Amino acid sequence: MTAVEKRPAFEPPAVLVAPVAGPPAMRRPISTTVGAALVLLRVLAGAVWLGALSLQWDQVFTEAVDEVGDPITGDAFAATSQAVYTFTVILIGVVLLIDLVLGVLTWLGLNWPRIVVMVISTISISSSFVTWWVGDQEITLQTTFVTLALDILVMLALSSRSARAYARRPRPPGRAR
Repeated sequence: MTAVEKRPAFEPPAVLVAPVAGPPAMRRPISTTVGAALVLLRVLAGAVWLGALSLQWDQVFTEAVDEVGDPITGDAFAATSQAVYTFTVILIGVVLLIDLVLGVLTWLGLNWPRIVVMVISTISISSSFVTWWVGDQEITLQTTFVTLALDILVMLALSSRSARAYARRPRPPGRAR
């Protein structure tokens, strides 16, 4: 049986920030490809969620208004509903577009988008945990299970040593970092 060197559970920060000595012509590792593909799946899941929200918008908005207890009726209700809907669709669309661009840039091997994607995934995972912990939201297939699973898989793929080495490899002068 061959001895396999185990990765330590904790690595000192000096080791993590040390320059990576890898070949400039390093092939794209599968972890980077899978991580970028998972980001694209996250964008697709967001687009599907946005479509489902659009189909149920009247019900969602009516329930939100009823919960607040603000008596909006008639034309004011329709105008407010349309304004909130437009704002929501534009905001989520911009976020999904940014996520798409970050996924493509990660696939191309840039380091800063990889870090940003991992930070976004960390925030998403943490917010899902906090909302579950305080009891406001259950983690089910209809709510946050798919996005939570995708975020965890993105973190696992893009935090791997091979993805890090690929993103931080030396590049020939004149090429984008």
